[in-house]
Amino acid sequence: MSDFDVAVIGLGPMGRALAGAALDAGHATVVWNRTPERARELTGRGAVLAGSAAAALRSAPLTVCCLLDYPAVHRTLDGAGGPGVLVNLGSGHAGEARAAAAWAAARGLGYLDGAILTPAPAIGSPAATILYSGQSARFEAHAAVLRCFTPNTVYLGPDPATAAAYEMALLDLFTTATGGLLHAFALALAAGLDLDLFARFAGGAGALLPEMAQRYARNLAEDTYPGTPSSLGSARTSIAHVAAAAADLGVDPGPLPALRALFERAVAAGHGADGYARLARLLAVARFRDSTAGEAP
Repeated sequence: MSDFDVAVIGLGPMGRALAGAALDAGHATVVWNRTPERARELTGRGAVLAGSAAAALRSAPLTVCCLLDYPAVHRTLDGAGGPGVLVNLGSGHAGEARAAAAWAAARGLGYLDGAILTPAPAIGSPAATILYSGQSARFEAHAAVLRCFTPNTVYLGPDPATAAAYEMALLDLFTTATGGLLHAFALALAAGLDLDLFARFAGGAGALLPEMAQRYARNLAEDTYPGTPSSLGSARTSIAHVAAAAADLGVDPGPLPALRALFERAVAAGHGADGYARLARLLAVARFRDSTAGEAP
């Protein structure tokens, strides 16, 4: 019989939040971190600090690894193994997740991959969302512990790469949207605008995103791209106006040249009258990168 219900390896802000949620739920918890000082608050609450990552893994049937990336997991658990289940909540792409599943299997470990979609303070509450993928029997066997991190726990299916694929697509949205917002603030600063008022207007623009996401999903599923309310041709014109404004204000163009090039290629490929979702379909085909005219895939 295992000494603990769960082991948590990696005690950055997210790892500490996960271990804290496990303790709050009454689960016997063992922890490990490369710098043991980060465990002090958790051990004060009843967690036990393991002498090594391998010892932590051997101490519980479920080990949650919250390290920077997949190579960090491999380095930290090199040579470790056991009959338990390893849950990797670090970030990386789908190919890395599949390789990690094979790596774990070679060491006798079950494997689940996961993606945390919310910041550390939300862990332990319904405000958090965590995605998991991997063998269903392994997920169900440990669902009670996993749900202590958030009741909003989503199982995506048996392919261990699925959670990572969702995470990367959502991270793409977050990082590029944040970059766009910051570039917009750069224009506002250079133009001397009232930043509080600009922020209010920008929030209104952001409120359009949920409807757009649902509409684009329908367009892509049906492979139909009506050019209303906006077309790729109109987007090309709009981004040309913004690029001109940035040049006039002496603002670094930032992401604008790359975005402008995408819309230019889509229009040159004959899709100027199509709706925005067509661009996602085009970008999903690698050879679109080199397409400048003619019929796109």
